[in-house]
Amino acid sequence: MSHQNYRRYFAGSIVSNVGTWMQRVAQDWLVLTIPGNGGAALGIATGLQFLPILLLSPYAGVVADRFPKRRVLQLTQATMALAALLLGVIAALGVAETWHVYVIAFAFGVGAAFDGPARQAFVSEMVGPDDVTNAVGLNSAAFNTARIVGPAIAGLLIGLLGGGMKATGWVILVNAVSYLAVIWQLERMDTHALHSPARVARRPGMLLEGVRYLRGQPKMLMILVLVFFAGTFGMNFQMTSALMATEVYGKGASEFGLLGSALAVGSLGGALLAARRPRVRLRLLVGAAIGFGIAEIVAGSLPSYLAFMLFCPLIGLATITLLNSANATLQVESDPELRGRVMAIYMTIVMGGTPLGAPVIGWIGETYGARWTLFVGGTLVLVGVVLALLVHRAADPGRRPPPRVASPVGRSRSDMLPS
Repeated sequence: MSHQNYRRYFAGSIVSNVGTWMQRVAQDWLVLTIPGNGGAALGIATGLQFLPILLLSPYAGVVADRFPKRRVLQLTQATMALAALLLGVIAALGVAETWHVYVIAFAFGVGAAFDGPARQAFVSEMVGPDDVTNAVGLNSAAFNTARIVGPAIAGLLIGLLGGGMKATGWVILVNAVSYLAVIWQLERMDTHALHSPARVARRPGMLLEGVRYLRGQPKMLMILVLVFFAGTFGMNFQMTSALMATEVYGKGASEFGLLGSALAVGSLGGALLAARRPRVRLRLLVGAAIGFGIAEIVAGSLPSYLAFMLFCPLIGLATITLLNSANATLQVESDPELRGRVMAIYMTIVMGGTPLGAPVIGWIGETYGARWTLFVGGTLVLVGVVLALLVHRAADPGRRPPPRVASPVGRSRSDMLPS
């Protein structure tokens, strides 16, 4: 917070993140209000929103390395604002159909695909290398504070406005306006205070250069396997919570929104702990992934809505510990000229796997019941832990697994290597 540019970014991102979480709840509820829709339709909508991340994030990483990230972020925020505005208007008029949600969700995802790598890599430019780990933790804290507030506000507003399609439209319109806060704060930044690396000239093979770089980093490969399984099969919270709230516990929009807030309570705690942590150890990454998988399996067996809601913070804590540790490690250890592409590959894997996993998990919920979405998701996360450790050993067969994957920020590159 000693960096003025970061303070401005932080203020704008809180406003925008509240709107984003309001839309996530409202969009899912919108899909369920359209006659004939269930878990499969919800899974398809979620998958289409994340599909562009899978398809476009690698190219977005090249864009983030080639162009000023501040301008890239302003453009992506404007793109997502327009998508939210269109969906909000259609829903508020009461004329939304399933295919409308599908198309606009995909368009929204295109903006998010180019936003993610630039936003992740921009952290290092705002605060410099000494404060990256702290800034990643504070970003996550802001995101999860919004995750507590946003779903609760959305659920209450939808309920107060009648709980139907038009109610979801007004909530989505609030999100469209919230993007202006980030765009404005980015415009107010002092560009001379940014720690921007030299812009990378366009040349053939830039995508493959990032892939080849990661192939030579055993720790990074292990992290990518962990987040792939967690993101693809475990982190379908909006869908699994919606199915559990409606089908298992027979609840409505307000109770569904509270589940998102309960998850965020644990995530916020994990984010604040991460902001204080000077280093990220290998055992923390692996332990968080194991805890996440087990927590999902336990959640699927809980008998009541109250028990499920009270257990959600543990899932959030494990999830954010895994993601923050992975994010900070990749940012600290990656070459500055390749950081945009490294974070793009990370975003592709952690979020781009959703188009693969969400329809599958949605089909499981519709076919076998909502509880099985959590049973199967948690089990596959544990499978991913085993595979990640095997990948690390295969990529680095001659050395013991290092005791930590990220040394304190600000130390020399040689100090970051395992002894």
